[in-house]
Amino acid sequence: MPTTLSHSIISAIALDLGTTSIKAALMDNQGNLQHIVAHSAPTIDNQQGRYESNALHYSEIAERIIKACAAHTSSKPPLGLCSQRSSFLLWDKTSGKPVTPLISWQDDRGAGCCEHLQNATSRIHGLTGLRLTPYYFAPKLSVLLHDHPAWRDKLIRREWLVGTLDTFLIWRWTHGQHFVTDASMAARTLLMDIHKLQWSDTLCQLFDIPITVLPTIKPSTGLNLPLDNGLTLQASIGDQSAALIGSLADNHTQALINLGTGGFVIRPVKTTQSSPDGYLRTLVYQDSDRSVQFALEGTLNSIAAALAPYPTQNCRSVDLAANNIFCLAEPSGLGAPYFRKDWGIFFSESTANLTRQQITALLLEAIIFRITRILEDFHTISPLTGAYLSGGLSQLSCLQHGIAQCVTFPVFYLQQKEASLQGVGLLASQLKITPCWETKKIEINITNTALIEKYQNWKRWLDKLLNSGE
Repeated sequence: MPTTLSHSIISAIALDLGTTSIKAALMDNQGNLQHIVAHSAPTIDNQQGRYESNALHYSEIAERIIKACAAHTSSKPPLGLCSQRSSFLLWDKTSGKPVTPLISWQDDRGAGCCEHLQNATSRIHGLTGLRLTPYYFAPKLSVLLHDHPAWRDKLIRREWLVGTLDTFLIWRWTHGQHFVTDASMAARTLLMDIHKLQWSDTLCQLFDIPITVLPTIKPSTGLNLPLDNGLTLQASIGDQSAALIGSLADNHTQALINLGTGGFVIRPVKTTQSSPDGYLRTLVYQDSDRSVQFALEGTLNSIAAALAPYPTQNCRSVDLAANNIFCLAEPSGLGAPYFRKDWGIFFSESTANLTRQQITALLLEAIIFRITRILEDFHTISPLTGAYLSGGLSQLSCLQHGIAQCVTFPVFYLQQKEASLQGVGLLASQLKITPCWETKKIEINITNTALIEKYQNWKRWLDKLLNSGE
């Protein structure tokens, strides 16, 4: 039998529904995570651009690890949930069974809808802070309803329901009493007006999605929803928002570089602060008083997939800038601020005569350079005092040193491994703790001037590539 934590006051249970893993942990009253339980997420079936998995399996795994985690305390602490953004499904309201797979944020079946709405891109960006891409909920749902007219009727009559993964689980765990999502998740659908904090009639009309089929938008905290497992859900939020809260809180002079399946460079900003062209304006969360925190976001697409076949652990800082070949390392196309599908993994010259180690170095350079350029843009808006690295790929010393050498402010490695769990746990517990996690400054003993020079040349190469469209 698990031992209970009689000597610690447990303030929350945190649950993270990731793309590759599902995790839960207890948070004590000092903001420390204990008894982390993890399980692989359901397998994603990927065929011809469709990424699908099983939402019921997500529910079963989540319920199991929450129970395992809760067994270590005799109290009933509040629950905080963070979820992968934009993954969604349709389900039958009577039976509660999914009628579609869980359609991943990685799925590109909304591409045709995005092409059809190209003339509305500025309008969409102005209302949502986002760019029109197939990654989001609205383009994919629009295509599904166009291809299956009967589904639209079932949704309008509320025979079926549609929502992101958080909405499905909350509905399921409250016996269908609450059909809701939080502001941070709603803001990633391309259907919410981030200025009015509500579903937009204009956006719903553009995507031809009935506004009446969407869940109620709630604040990210202070939910107070009783669940069937005896716990109370107090916070629900997108996973990247949780990671930002767990790392930086609302520090406007620092940026988080979160490197996992994809790459996210995020900086908290004031509500009135302008966004540079191409970058996402992310609604981080809305508190129980309905105050809103925003951030700027640059993205790198599917970088883990690009690196997966290569020996990244063997790469050293001295391996970087060893030749004059330039590279892009995003298999599904460049993310923010470019949003270009023209190139996936792309080299300026043939790599036929290079070793796998040399190709690895080029891919890592591309990631370093993309991150550096995003940070430069953020620094131009208002000065940054530092950047923090988190996520699985951030453990690569080659990436750590490469980024630290290319920017003009300190870079730190965030040794707190579970930033998303940390962030949502703090929100659920309502602990007023400023993140002060153990960090390691990336010390640069010998500056690689060749890498800095190559970065400047890479920028010119990329600009020429973007302008030529070739």
